[in-house]
This record gives sequence, structure tokens and C-alpha cells, in this order.
Amino acid sequence: MITSPDRYFGRGGHPWDALKIWQGGLGIWGAIALGGLTAYLLFIKRFPQLSFSEFADAIAPGLLVAQAVGRWGNWFNGELFGRPSHLPWALEIPPQLRPAGLSTIATYQPTFLYESLWCFLGALFLIMWDRRLRSQNGLIFWLYVAWYCFGRFFMELLRIDPAHRFLGLRINLWVAAILFLFATNQIFLRSRGLRELRRLRG
Repeated sequence: MITSPDRYFGRGGHPWDALKIWQGGLGIWGAIALGGLTAYLLFIKRFPQLSFSEFADAIAPGLLVAQAVGRWGNWFNGELFGRPSHLPWALEIPPQLRPAGLSTIATYQPTFLYESLWCFLGALFLIMWDRRLRSQNGLIFWLYVAWYCFGRFFMELLRIDPAHRFLGLRINLWVAAILFLFATNQIFLRSRGLRELRRLRG
């Protein structure tokens, strides 16, 4: 609703349409934010004696795998692709789905594929680091946020689908950059806390 407000608040738009995930899918920012809040509320109610940070660390790799699989929906729908490209792995887009002014160009950057591979790679990275760190303090989850946002920033630079902009940049670029900075700050703080805890135990 933030990145595409006209569809819900513009002329002919209806805010309740945001709940119709069968019409256009579900935005990842909202899915993670509201899904995380729901998981937190249910977790503290059912398992008040356990750490939610440990739970978040455990599900982080699975979130990346789910996002990697979900991105293939863009391929089936012929949407959210990148700039025109003649690379061997460029994606052929049907004429009726090509952007205005580019109807004669058949192939484009498969940004869905780049993001899917980035997410799969991130899941492997988190699993390896989780075995090494065994942090149990939310560090793995914030590594997930930083990893995804770093990759998403560059995917957004390739995309050419219509998007609202702020100071000349796509809204999703701003969201990815802000969340990346916040996540790296959390990683720094939690890493320092983990080192201090291990020092006290050692």
C-alpha cells in the first residue's frame, strides 16, 4: 500500500483491495512485517518462557527459501522484469506484457531469477553461520534482513516496472536501504553482546 498507493487510495481505488492477495500477490515488505508481528504475538502468548529471538533465528533461512520459490510467480505472470537485455539467460516477454514504448524488444533482465538465486544463496549462508555462531539472540534473523535488503536494492536498480519515486529513487530502494542500515546496526550490537557473553562465560 505504501509503494503502490494509487491502487488503493487513488481514483477508483479501494483500501480493502490490499487484502485480495489473489489479485497481484503479496508485497514482501508487508508480508514479513505483519507476519512477524503476528508470529511474535502468538509466540509470547503460547511460549512466554522461550526466547522469540531464538525462534526468529531458526526461521530466517526458511524465509529466504520461501521468498526464492515465491519469486518464480513473476516468471509465470511475465511481470517485474528488468531492463531490455540480449544476455543468453534474458527472459522473453510476450508482446502484450511488454512496457509501453518497448513493444519491439522481446527479451529483458530476469530480475526474478536473480533475486531467487540470491535468496537461495542467502539461506545457505545463514545455515552455515548459524552453526558457527549459535547466537540465539536474533543475530541470524538480522543477517537475513541485511542480506535480503542488500540484494533487493540492486534488483530494484534493474527493474523498469512503474513505481512511485521519492527524490528520484523508487520507494522500494529507500525501503531496502533503510532496512539494511537498521539491520547492520542490529548485527553490530548483537555481535558485540554475543562476544561479551562469551567472554563472561569463558
